[in-house]
Amino acid sequence: MLGELYRVLTGTVRQSPKKAQAAVHAWGDSYPVIESSPAILLAALDLAVEHQLHIWDAIILAAAADASCRLLLSEDLQDGFSWRGVTVTNPFAKRRHLLLEALLNKS
Repeated sequence: MLGELYRVLTGTVRQSPKKAQAAVHAWGDSYPVIESSPAILLAALDLAVEHQLHIWDAIILAAAADASCRLLLSEDLQDGFSWRGVTVTNPFAKRRHLLLEALLNKS
């Protein structure tokens, strides 16, 4: 997911590679990072086949579910899609998911 964050920051958001690198390091230092596992890969394969997802998107979603995440930020996956307790939301959508809005407005 950290690689995807870098791709979005340098692509969609158009940040400089240096600035994106700093942001990725900050996120990696601030939040738990999990590694992929055989169980995550097998779940991702099932997810990719059952829901016609690209394998990399399915791995990210399966890893999020394995880590008990409730919300997955993605501009590529279908906004509102839920799987194993994880709901996908587009952070660039005009109308934000209530949980994302609450996190962003935390002071």
